[in-house]
Formats: sequence, C-alpha cells, structure tokens
Amino acid sequence: MLNHRCAIGLGGNLDDAVATLIDAAKALSSHPDCQFVAASKLYRSAAIGPEGQPDYANAVLLLNTALDAWALLDVLQQQEQLAGRVRDIRWGARTLDLDILLFNQEAIQDSRLTVPHAELWHRAFVLLPLLDVQSETAWPSQLNIATRLEDPKLSTQIISRWLDPRWDTACNELRLHSRSS
Repeated sequence: MLNHRCAIGLGGNLDDAVATLIDAAKALSSHPDCQFVAASKLYRSAAIGPEGQPDYANAVLLLNTALDAWALLDVLQQQEQLAGRVRDIRWGARTLDLDILLFNQEAIQDSRLTVPHAELWHRAFVLLPLLDVQSETAWPSQLNIATRLEDPKLSTQIISRWLDPRWDTACNELRLHSRSS
C-alpha cells in the first residue's frame, strides 16, 4: 500500500542535466513501490560550493510510496549511481542529486538521514519548487514556504525558471500515466 507521501528534491549540473532529471523522475515514478503525484516546474540556480560549476537544474517530485524513508533513500542513491554520481567533493558538480526533503509529517534524525532535509529552509532552489507542489499535500502547519521565501537571506540566491519543453512533456506524461494506473 502506497501510504507514505514524500517530496524528493532533484538537482544536477553536469552533462544534460534536464535529461538526467527527467530520467530520474521517470525511474522513480515507475518504481513498483512508488507512484507519481506531482512535479514542480524546472528551475535554474547558481551552484553552491566550489566556483566554476555550471548552473544547476532543480525540481521537486511528489510521490506516494510503500517504502519507509531508509528504503527510499537506498532507491534514490541507487538512481544517483546509475546516473554516474560521484561523491568526491562536498557541494561539487554532479550528474544527479536526489534528496528526501519531506516524508509524511515525520522528523527523522540519524546517521544516514535527516528529514526534513537539513538545508531545506536555507535554499530557495528547494523551497520554490516545493511551493509548486505544496497544494497537492498536507505538510505540517509550520511549513509556510511562501513566508520563508520572503527571508532577505534567500533573496540573494539566484534562481529562475528553466524553460525546457522536455521537462514539461515528461511531467505531463507522468501525470497521465499515474491517473491511468
């Protein structure tokens, strides 16, 4: 039974990042223990970390899943590996970054996983796409994303819509497929 609602942050800035995010969204949505609910618009953000990196493509995917948070983390890390993710430089360039942002209304803190994501409130490139899908779920009442985005510290982060018809087409296909399932 798909009784857990989760928000997954997707990001990447190497190779064809948009295609990589599309592949990840399709793979996660077609996983036997996951079901697509909604996807945010696609955004472009300046890289955080070592200088000289290309901009990131960012989005949020909303899923229902039968997996617990740790099993879902395993699925996400496997998907990152399939996309060629290398973990060698903190905040370095990457083909794919998948993060559990929210999982039901749970707070999780252990050596493998922190939910809500530890940097959730500090990153406009996560909050803005999360705002896109917020209407599709009932997150905790303290999750006032729109108010958080008004924080002056977040206004210095450069983020804009990334207009790529491939993302829109893929999300429409996922939406249609989830309704027919």
